[in-house]
Parts: sequence; C-alpha cells; structure tokens
Amino acid sequence: MNTKKSTLYTLLLIVGIIILINIVSENWFVRLDFTADKRYTLSQATENLIVDLNEPTTIKAYFSENLPQSVAKVKADFKNLLEEYAAISNGMIAYEFIDPSKNEETERSAMQAGIQPILINVREKDQVKQQKAFLGATVEMGDMQEAIPVLQPGAAMEYELSKALKKVSVTDKPVIGFLQGHGEPEIAALQQLQAELQVMYDLQPVNLKGESGELQKYKALAIVAPTDSFPKEHLEQLSTYVANGGNLMVAINRVDGDLQQGRGLSVNTGLESWLAEKGVQVENSFLIDANCGNVQVQQNNGAFTYSTRVEFPYLPIVKNFSEHPIAGGLEAMILQFASPVAYIGDTAVQFTPVAFSGKKSGTEPASTYFNIQKQWTEKDFTNENLTIAGALEGKIGGNTFARMVVIGDGDFVVNGKGRNAQQQQPDNINLFANAIDWLADDTGLISLRTKGVTSRPLDDLEEATKATLKYMNFLLPLILIVLYGILRTQQRKHRRYKRMQPNYTK
Repeated sequence: MNTKKSTLYTLLLIVGIIILINIVSENWFVRLDFTADKRYTLSQATENLIVDLNEPTTIKAYFSENLPQSVAKVKADFKNLLEEYAAISNGMIAYEFIDPSKNEETERSAMQAGIQPILINVREKDQVKQQKAFLGATVEMGDMQEAIPVLQPGAAMEYELSKALKKVSVTDKPVIGFLQGHGEPEIAALQQLQAELQVMYDLQPVNLKGESGELQKYKALAIVAPTDSFPKEHLEQLSTYVANGGNLMVAINRVDGDLQQGRGLSVNTGLESWLAEKGVQVENSFLIDANCGNVQVQQNNGAFTYSTRVEFPYLPIVKNFSEHPIAGGLEAMILQFASPVAYIGDTAVQFTPVAFSGKKSGTEPASTYFNIQKQWTEKDFTNENLTIAGALEGKIGGNTFARMVVIGDGDFVVNGKGRNAQQQQPDNINLFANAIDWLADDTGLISLRTKGVTSRPLDDLEEATKATLKYMNFLLPLILIVLYGILRTQQRKHRRYKRMQPNYTK
C-alpha cells in the first residue's frame, strides 16, 4: 500500500514539475548554441530592436504542409526563432502559421501579400517530382507591411526578420547621398547594393552645386568609382563636410585595366590627392595576388577557335579581414584592378585596416601591358597582407569627430545597366553595406548581415589538415565503437566475477 502511495506521489510530482516548466518556458526561452556563427542565438542588435518596439506587431508565417524533411526543418527553425522573438517582446509580437495550400483563397492571399511559391524536388517511389511550396512570412505593424518572400535556412533568417521589423518600425530613414557629376555610376547601376541599403536608408543622388552646408543633411556620403576630375570647389565642399562631422565612404579606382587593348592605366581625378591630405594614400599601382579570379581567353587550334579560363592576378580574391565591425563575417570578395591603401597621417586619427591581400601578393606599375599567357611564379609575389581597405575615425581635417572608409577599388559593387550588367560577389555588397551601417547606423544590425557562415572550402586547407580531417572522419566512429565494445565486455566480466563470489546476492 505504501509502495502504491509512493508511486502516486512521485507521478504527481513529475507531472507538477512538467507543468511548472511549461509555464516558466512561456516567458523564458533558452537553448545551447554550439554553431560557429551562433546562428541559434539572438544578437544584441535584435534584442534591442524588439525591446524598442512601440506598437503591436504580427508575424504571419506562410508554410506549406507535408514538406520533405530537409525543407520542413526550415519551418521548425523559423518557429523556434519566432518563439524567441515573442518571448522577449513583452507581448508586442504575436505570430501565426498559415498553410497557403489549404485552398485557393488562402493561396491567393499569400501571393497578394508578397509571398511567392517555389518549386522543390520531392522523391516518391523512386521518382523525383517537383512540388510547389510556400516558405515565406510577412511582418505587419499598423498600416505597414513587409514581406519576406522566401526564408533561407540558418543565420540569414534572423537578419531577414530583424530587417523586416526595422523597416516597418522606422519612421524617418537616414539619408545617404551618392555623389554624381564626376563619372560616378548612377544609383540604378548599383542594383545589388541599392536593394540591400534601401530597406533602412533613403538613397539620393548628390551634385555638388550649392553651399557646402547643404551636405550636412546626409547621414553619410558615398563616392563610387569617379572617372572625371573634381573641381577645387567640390573638394573644398567635401573638406567642409568631413570637418563638420560628416561621414564619407570612398571606393576609388587609382588604376584601371583595358582588356581589349591589354594594358593598364593610371586614373587621376584629384580625389586621390584630397585623400592624401586627409592621411590616406591610394597607391598608383595594381595589386596582384596569386589567389585570383580568371578571364576568358580565345585560342586557336588550326581551324578551330575555343575559349579557356586563365587565372588573372589583377583580379585578387580577398579572404583576409580584420576584426573591425565592417568586416565581421566576411569571407571572400573579388576585386577588379585594385590598389593598395596606406595611412600616412598622424596619430590624431585612428586608422584601422579592414581588408588585406593574401600571403602571395605584390604590385605592378600603373602603366603596364597585360600578358595573359604569362606563367606566374612565386618570384612575382614578393609581398603579403597589403591593405586594400581601411577605416578612419577621429577629427579628420577639423575639430569634430567624423568617420571615413576608403577602399582601393571603385568597381567592386558596380553592376552596370542593361545587357552589360554583371552580378557581384555577395561579400562585395556586404562590405560596402556594412561600411554604410558603420558610418550612418547605430542599431547594430551590421552584425547580422554576415552572421551566417557561407563558405568553408576544403581547397583552402593545408594538405596535412585535409589528411587529418579525412582519417578522423573515417577512424573516429570505428574507434568509438571499439571502445564501447571493450567497455561492455569489461562490465560483463565484472558482473560474472561478482556472481561467482560465495556471498553473491542480487
């Protein structure tokens, strides 16, 4: 009888503990995160954004049911993320899941909200077929609504959701000016960058015609790839802007290459001399790197003509970055005819290198002819870790604190227009967008844009490391199985030995 009562009390105690845990977990969400990019841990920027919400917000997640396991994980991860957002929002965030595939009306409503279906491969009875699926969400606050058409797995979820929250909650966007009138590309020629920045900023073209004081309305100014000379009065306006605390992003071409004529040229606009006065020297030379992109070359073989890809060190692939916030999470950029950057100013301004060349790099004169067929050797790369981009902060030419970012390549974010438009590397866009955030935004969302680990190529590892990982993956499971077998054998021997003792009892 006492045993039955004890069992009943224990059962009731366990049920009570489970109920208590569920009650507490409604307002307290915790999980351990061992991922390299902390993709399952909310950043401080997100927490600050949620806490500062002043209106109720509804998040509608549009996910199809009966998805393959690999795709269904996206839904599970997003639900966990929403639980965390809601838990720290003090009731300001509510969410619901909707299956658009339930009926035509629901599907039409999802598409009108900006959620577009995608096609996924589904395997059934040894056959692969395509299935329409919805994996999106909307964020609604008052009359404002922002759609996330397709949710990507991993850390990108937090950035997309926080970005949408920021967009519906912000009232006055900071204004970012893009300088025009000196051969700079139009904002429309920066499609990828424009799409990334216009969520949180108002992007406007700027022509230096009026008084210099008019520039102060811009939270930051961006100068991208000018090709024409700067009049003296324009440079003076820039000096006044920076001296009064204006923030400046400069992506400058000091050299340029003409692949049709096979030669490199120096670019002089007067901006390079102005930068030197501020303490930043963009060298009049080409940066070359053994880790580089390639170009397409036409070759003849008798009556046949064919194209081959040839490595071209004048297109350096940049993978070395500092711990500066601008470079946080960046993994690989590819530049086009870049130049090294050096700081020649005094200690009144803090200069932090942001991006560097590789271990095998060097420089070539600005005026040069390209030899596409050249066989490059280690003797051609006599330098390492040359600075390509840097950030300045302090009293730059005045008595007011200001910030400036300079990169020795102006074309790395330019897509172009029409048929000549080309796609740029994601981290090219991320570096520029991070720089604008550092110059103009203090919410901390800069840390989310590159939070996800996007590339871990094995080719970059040393041969010894590759071999270690290979044999570890092969041998470690076998070793664990053998150790488990030995442990089980020892346990059985120990129990058998105990049973053989004269005074043995169960």
